[in-house]
Amino acid sequence: MNSNSLVSIDDISRDEIVDLLKQARYFEMHPDQKILDGKVVATLFFEPSTRTRLSFETAVNRLGGRVIGFSDASTTSSSKGETLKDTIKMVSNYVDLIIMRHHLEGAARYATEVTDTPVINAGDGAHQHPSQTMLDLYSIYKTQGTLQNLSITMVGDLKYGRTVHSLLMAMRYFNPTFHFIACEELQMPKEYKDFCDKYNIRYYEHRDFTPEVINQSDILYMTRVQRERFTDIMEYERVKNLYTLRSDMLEGARKNMRVLHPLPRVNEIAYDVDDSPHAYYFEQARNGLYARQAIICKALGIDIPKMEITL
Repeated sequence: MNSNSLVSIDDISRDEIVDLLKQARYFEMHPDQKILDGKVVATLFFEPSTRTRLSFETAVNRLGGRVIGFSDASTTSSSKGETLKDTIKMVSNYVDLIIMRHHLEGAARYATEVTDTPVINAGDGAHQHPSQTMLDLYSIYKTQGTLQNLSITMVGDLKYGRTVHSLLMAMRYFNPTFHFIACEELQMPKEYKDFCDKYNIRYYEHRDFTPEVINQSDILYMTRVQRERFTDIMEYERVKNLYTLRSDMLEGARKNMRVLHPLPRVNEIAYDVDDSPHAYYFEQARNGLYARQAIICKALGIDIPKMEITL
């Protein structure tokens, strides 16, 4: 495994997370560079994506690199039966970095075992999404001025939501308090609650999405119930609309509270929330460009300046 690969947020230390945040701040101030001149990056998206793929490709382009790859696996030799191993080893012949999204948990880790080319995990099933975590952390820092001692409420699909799994793990360094709001079918998996217990992270579980919980939150992290993760369509239909955020539910929210969402949304955030000063999900998506520029440079071993931040 190339030591610069990023498969899980658990692969990097607190200091490395802070350095990436500082570098994201630098790229927000200086987004256009030519530091990837001569570098070729592969974006291998075996699973559909809009924001993640486009922000990674924009990050490479703004840094002066070149992108090859695919966004539809049905157009590749994998549709002919080519194994993931063979695809990764073949692509490694052409590029300096692989950015990969796959529907199978552990696919990104496996990719690192069959190539010396650095790999960035752009999402593997319901497991991890570390680049999303970095842009989430950067968004939280920008809106709160700190990552320390925050109350974070996660709502919706906590079972399959890889973004909340990764964020929970990263926040262990910053003394958070979590509130988990989900129905029984979609509650936070035991392994992540065990993780909280291991690191003495406070958490509370709720079934009801009430103003009382919202009003004690600094960050309200909404998630989409992911139809593609369900094998039983009737189960999906039963739970898909259980938790919807409306503007009137934010009337008693803290002034500093911000609503985050990894997007795309379906029914979980009403459109009237978009005009609320608490809404931050579109700005959050923009922050993905800066965070991913920092991640790409780290994966390629490129030193860049860091803007000072206070956590």
